[in-house]
Amino acid sequence: MSEQMQFIVEKLNQEPFRKNYNLITFDSLESVQLLQLLSDVLGEIDPKHAVDIREELPENTAKRMLTLLGILKYKPPGNVTDLSVFRQGLVTGSKPVIHPVLHWLLQRTSELKKRAYLARFLVKLEVPVEFLQDDTMADVNKQYEELMEAFKNLHKECEQLKTSGLSTAEIRRDISAMEEEKDQLIKRVERLKKRVETVQNHQRMLEIARQLRLEKEREESLAHQKQEQKNQLFHAEQRLQRTELQLKEMHHAVVDSKPESLMKKLEEEINFNSYLATEKIPRELESKKKSVYFLQKVVAEPAMGQSDLSVLESKINEVNAQINQLIEKRMMKYEPIDSKFSMYRQQASIISRKKEAKAEELQAAKEEMSSTEREMLQKTNQAHELDGSEVLKGDELNDGCLCSLSLQFKLYVNKLRSKNTVYKRKRLEIAEITAEYGILQRTEELLKQRHEALQQQLQAIEDKKGISGYSYTQEELERVSAVKSEVDGMKGQTLDNMSEMVKKLNAMVAEKKSSLAPVIKELRQLRQKCQEVKGLQEECAQEESNYHYVNCMKRNLEIQLQRVKEEMKTYVSPDPQERRKAIREQYTRMILEQENLGKKLREKQKAVRESHGPNMKQIKMWQDFEQLMECKRECFLKQQNQTAIGQVIQEAGKDRLVL
Repeated sequence: MSEQMQFIVEKLNQEPFRKNYNLITFDSLESVQLLQLLSDVLGEIDPKHAVDIREELPENTAKRMLTLLGILKYKPPGNVTDLSVFRQGLVTGSKPVIHPVLHWLLQRTSELKKRAYLARFLVKLEVPVEFLQDDTMADVNKQYEELMEAFKNLHKECEQLKTSGLSTAEIRRDISAMEEEKDQLIKRVERLKKRVETVQNHQRMLEIARQLRLEKEREESLAHQKQEQKNQLFHAEQRLQRTELQLKEMHHAVVDSKPESLMKKLEEEINFNSYLATEKIPRELESKKKSVYFLQKVVAEPAMGQSDLSVLESKINEVNAQINQLIEKRMMKYEPIDSKFSMYRQQASIISRKKEAKAEELQAAKEEMSSTEREMLQKTNQAHELDGSEVLKGDELNDGCLCSLSLQFKLYVNKLRSKNTVYKRKRLEIAEITAEYGILQRTEELLKQRHEALQQQLQAIEDKKGISGYSYTQEELERVSAVKSEVDGMKGQTLDNMSEMVKKLNAMVAEKKSSLAPVIKELRQLRQKCQEVKGLQEECAQEESNYHYVNCMKRNLEIQLQRVKEEMKTYVSPDPQERRKAIREQYTRMILEQENLGKKLREKQKAVRESHGPNMKQIKMWQDFEQLMECKRECFLKQQNQTAIGQVIQEAGKDRLVL
């Protein structure tokens, strides 16, 4: 009990309570103060319960606390009579009732906060059946249940994100890298804009380029759709081939079999399918339903901590032990050792297990056979696409017709021979072309040499006549004029092409605008969804920061708990020197020193109070004496400063002035 109180006091002295209690002050709290303290702790777990109990009735206070404790799954010790005592003690603020509740709440505050938060959204409101007869009320209740399921899914995703191990440092690095890339792209766009601004009609050209980009994107999407349709067509062809193969197999089975064998085979299939439909599948379905029911029941309950799980495990172990004991008693009572039925029961169970195993093996063999057939069809299609000609199929080999097989083989050999002949002819043509290419290269070299010799002769003649460079200049002029005419023709053709292209682009833009109108509407909806996703991402970031804050608080609490454990170890140590190092011993010594100092100060205060009156009188007398002496001093000074106007005679304690 003392350890429990010590734990409560330590928790209450920490954040966020800061009560500054010790064991004596906490034990001396009255019932109203204890109830207020319990209400404060509950208010820390659920802010709705942060209430001053002086402002509400005692019945409402007890009802509120009992409701929240029921949601948090607090189980008071004892049986039903103890529960009534617990309720009465909670109303009156009894210490034996309040102290265990405080200890239980302060042990698992963070876990209970989460449970109270989930309870606000997952505790289902019970609506009477007569109200659900109304359609509007039933729709609202259905919407309420759907929203509850959506909240469960979102909370699970949030918890998964918290525990997924995403590193905020990596995300920050990615964001910084993307921001740098964004800055670089902005700079490049600005440079390109400055370049384009010098070109005439750059706005129109930019608009045309944008429309061209949009058209290319649409072309890519259409190509993607085309590829998807091709894939669908390929899958449909595969299904058709599988169906044809099954049809052929059925034809072969009909041809090669007799009515008796067919009937026997059908009876076996019917027996197997009836076994699956009546025994195996219903049993598996029932087990799946049970597992789904238990999983839904677990999901509907609030989150459980490690302590709750350990309690449930201990209960499960106890119940299993009781079941085993009851089974043993039943076997000893109703099944003697020499019973003949035990052997038959064992044989029946063995046969049923073998039957189930064989059924599973047969099912697996059928699935393997179907997968093998699909793989064979895929390989056949691949070989057909690669070879480009007909490939001999396995079902054709099984037809039993040797004539058709030999005919197909002869056709295949003839195709190979024709292809070999074509290959040889093409090879001869390549050799002839290679030889002709060598002759043409040699002819080109000879013509180049003759051209160089003629050029040298012409240059020598021009030098002799005094017109050197005439032929070169003439050639240059001809070449320039030819280039100019070509450029002029290209300019005209380019202008015509550009005008036609602009007309086509305008028509295409108008057409694309009409076709992109529904896409733009969808894009608006997607933008709204994007904004919602961004909002959820911000909420996720906020939850992540809260998660890190909670982890830091948890780490601080662990450190404080470690210090407390070390302090307890030091305090209970048998070594006196070690015990003197304990913080409790140090604070005890300091408390004793302060108490002694306070005692001395109180005695001093008492003495000062007793001597205050006489001391004040003595001070007053000394002040009067000081004034009298000051007056005499002034009189003496005045007497010295004045001229002698008489004689002072002192006799018998009297002063006389004689003029």
